[in-house]
Amino acid sequence: MSSTAERPPAATTRRQRPSPLLITILIVAALIGAFVLFSGFYADVLWFDQLGFVQVLQTRWLSMAVMFLIGFIGMAVPLALSVQIAFRSRPVYAQLNSQLDRYQELVEPLRQVGMWAAPVVLGLFAGIASASQWETAQLWLHRKPFGEADPQFGFDIGFYVFELPFYQQIVGFALAVLFICGAASLATAYLYGAIRVTGREFRISRSARIQLAVIAALYMLALGVSIWLGQYAALATDAQGFLNSGAGYTEVNATIPGAQILAGIAGLVALFFIVTAIIGRWRIAIVGTALLIAASLVVGVAYPAIVQRFQVDPSARTLEEPFIQRNIDATRAAWDVDGMVETESDARTDAEPGALREDAATTANIRIIDPALVTDAFANLQEYRQYYGFAEQLDVDRYEIEGQTQDTVIAVRELDLSGLEEDSWYNRHIVYTHGYGVVAAYGNQRGPEGQPVFLQQGIPTQGALGEYQPRVYFGESTPDYSIVGGAEGSAPLELDYPRSAEEGSGNANTTFAGDGGPKLDTFINRLVYALKFQSEQIILSDAVTDDSQILYDRNPRDRVAAVAPYLTLDSDPYPAVVDQRLVWIVDGMTTTSMYPYSSHRSIAQTIADVTNANPELTAGDIVNYMRNSVKAVVDAYDGSVTLYAWNPEDPILQAWMEIYPATVQPMSAMSGELMSHVRYPADMFKLQRNVLGDYHVTNPATFFSGDDQWATPSDPTWSNANVEAPPQPPYYLTMSVDGNDPAFTLYSTFIPRDGREVLYGYLSVNADAGGTAGEVSEDYGKLTLQMLPKEGSIPGPGQVQNNFDTDAEVSQVLNILQQGSTEVLNGNLLTLPVGGGLLYVQPVYLQSTGATSFPVLRKILVAFGDDIAFEDTLDQALDSLFGGDSGAEAGDSEVDPVPTPGTGEQPAPETDLQAQLDAAISQAGAALQERQAAYAENDLVAAAEADERLTAALAQAIELSAQIEGEAAPAEGAPAEEAPAEGAGDAPAPEETTAP
Repeated sequence: MSSTAERPPAATTRRQRPSPLLITILIVAALIGAFVLFSGFYADVLWFDQLGFVQVLQTRWLSMAVMFLIGFIGMAVPLALSVQIAFRSRPVYAQLNSQLDRYQELVEPLRQVGMWAAPVVLGLFAGIASASQWETAQLWLHRKPFGEADPQFGFDIGFYVFELPFYQQIVGFALAVLFICGAASLATAYLYGAIRVTGREFRISRSARIQLAVIAALYMLALGVSIWLGQYAALATDAQGFLNSGAGYTEVNATIPGAQILAGIAGLVALFFIVTAIIGRWRIAIVGTALLIAASLVVGVAYPAIVQRFQVDPSARTLEEPFIQRNIDATRAAWDVDGMVETESDARTDAEPGALREDAATTANIRIIDPALVTDAFANLQEYRQYYGFAEQLDVDRYEIEGQTQDTVIAVRELDLSGLEEDSWYNRHIVYTHGYGVVAAYGNQRGPEGQPVFLQQGIPTQGALGEYQPRVYFGESTPDYSIVGGAEGSAPLELDYPRSAEEGSGNANTTFAGDGGPKLDTFINRLVYALKFQSEQIILSDAVTDDSQILYDRNPRDRVAAVAPYLTLDSDPYPAVVDQRLVWIVDGMTTTSMYPYSSHRSIAQTIADVTNANPELTAGDIVNYMRNSVKAVVDAYDGSVTLYAWNPEDPILQAWMEIYPATVQPMSAMSGELMSHVRYPADMFKLQRNVLGDYHVTNPATFFSGDDQWATPSDPTWSNANVEAPPQPPYYLTMSVDGNDPAFTLYSTFIPRDGREVLYGYLSVNADAGGTAGEVSEDYGKLTLQMLPKEGSIPGPGQVQNNFDTDAEVSQVLNILQQGSTEVLNGNLLTLPVGGGLLYVQPVYLQSTGATSFPVLRKILVAFGDDIAFEDTLDQALDSLFGGDSGAEAGDSEVDPVPTPGTGEQPAPETDLQAQLDAAISQAGAALQERQAAYAENDLVAAAEADERLTAALAQAIELSAQIEGEAAPAEGAPAEEAPAEGAGDAPAPEETTAP
């Protein structure tokens, strides 16, 4: 037998190598993913850098990175140390039961990876959570004093706004870290035998005892700090008793002392756990923990409930009085209404001749053009092409025309690409890139046929606003992106505006000459934006050159939100022609929810009304402090954003100006013309009026009784019976308030909250900043509340609207106007403090129900007290209301009215179809009145004759309406467009546009 046995051949196992193709695919996929991720960051850098606010992006990213690292290290390192200490201090020869043996067998192969991977994963989550709180940390670093102390602890308000949220964030993070570390240490100790439970026997190693006791002590210490901080947070949260915000009697005398006691007990329990770590006895720590739990139930829950139920509720008015006063004072200060001027008004209700003589300036500026109804009129008279459009809700501003300040209704002629006939990528992004000009109408005038009287109009634009850059590349309705610009001398590709036949064939083209977006001068830039907008045309199109720019994120509100993310923006940016530029003005507010004792409000719920039905809901929607701190200006041509410090004394703005230095310009940099177009933000005014519904009351006893709570009237023109009417919006008007000089003003009214439609208050704010460069009028922002006599029963807007709708003469005329193919539309119901009382003015529009129609102003309704008048012009209506002579002339006094129904006069032959229609309607009205009078006298013959005249007049009106619609409708095969109407400018109807 051989000395060496023959060995069988060894089984050779070779690990199969990955396929080179698979490796290549994975590498390429990783590179593509990395580039896509990089392209998003790179596009942001290009956008912010072009806009001049790259510092905002850098500060945000750097702050988030630092906070991420702090959160990652703060979670991962303690957790890794805890697990490692627990593992390394395990008993070497621990006797484990069979179940733990199986667990170890399962865990051991992955132990090395798990002990490091788990801290890393949890650290990533903690880092992401911490990064989201970077603003809180930055505000703490740049905290500023408010100069006012809270009435409970005597701390500066800045402590609650800047410091308390940061301290609570740190303590909350520490509690989470300690809890996870404790749980991981406990699990590791149990798994490796440092903790053994056999039957009723519990054994723990010395090292595990020390580690767990120290972690528990630190946790209790952090819990005590959290409870201690909670007593301060009670000043800015809901109360148990009467107050809806702030510490009431129960909080001050039970909850806050209870928190102090619990914090002390938590600190004592922390000492017990330290003793346990030293001497090895758990009983004292366990008893201490049980004491804390019991105390939290007794001191933290039961005792405050007992105090509230048996001490406060029976004597709430007396006990809560000082705390109600705190709430009133703090709320009025936080919402900036503490400086409001309150006046008593007699508000007479008898309309006497000459009553408006002392209010001639206000009367001349009464706005009869409703910006919510004339959009279609603007569109039909001034759009010119199907690819232009106007906003649904137009804006109200004021301009100095021939030395007189004139309220105007203004709109921007923006692009509406839904009307493109040739909707290609080239047309959408290369050719149709911008809107053109503004259209503005006198707010107090109307044309002979009821159309707006334009002070700026036409293409090319012309009018009283003078020369300015009319091209609108940045607005509220723009393409998602446009590629503009070109080499000097190259053929322009962008459609500028449609030319008339007299100006030459085709359309005027242009090339963007500003600096409005990132350049596409490298292949990398083009590739980045091709990925961003998912369009290969950005790379392939020959229209994209090294001189091209890409314009996107063009809504002015979005641009301001990007460069000033700390601002709460007004929902209505408005256009203005300033220093020969068309700009958008956006109001920015600084807010907080941590102002002690101030009442909270939901911004979205409070600003919702008929003009803003679905406000944007943001993360910081619930606030209890607001200041209009910034006025932002966005250039409509190049999109440049300029921020002006409107309220530099606001501590929150001061902090953000340090966080983002050199991003906000001083108010002194504002030109006088820009100052003349600044107005008070409507959203802030809505919030202030909502607050004043309760907090116009400054007496705690009256406030507690709740018998003088006010509400904003529902919109009286609301017609949807299935949906509750929203609040009536505030209106901008130039008028005199309480004897002051006429100024651009924002106003609203109050009725009692019990639903009675009688006026209790008239709130107004001076919205005119003046026209001096860098200086604000001392009256700007001045709130005035006129307290109306409650016993006078002055009718509110809803009652006045009801009086209008049920008046026999008014309803008769309106019924006639609505016969055939026409519809009556009630305009905004305005309330003006003139004539020693309150004057209501409502324009009444008539609109054909045909395909091509727009509202025209036909009648004016006015009311003073219980007296009403209904005439063709405001001037006539006021004279009729005030005994034949109002004492002042309205802005439409020069308009020739159409014949009034009931005169019985036959008008002279008219060549204008609309005038003939008006005459026919007047004849029908006269015939109807004659027929009713004949029936009243039982004269059947006269009634029959009047009935024949009525039938003939209505037949003529229907025929004329059909002719008007026939003229308005386009001929078969012709483009459905409107030529400029009479008064719409000298520019003839532009030709049809064809895409290059």
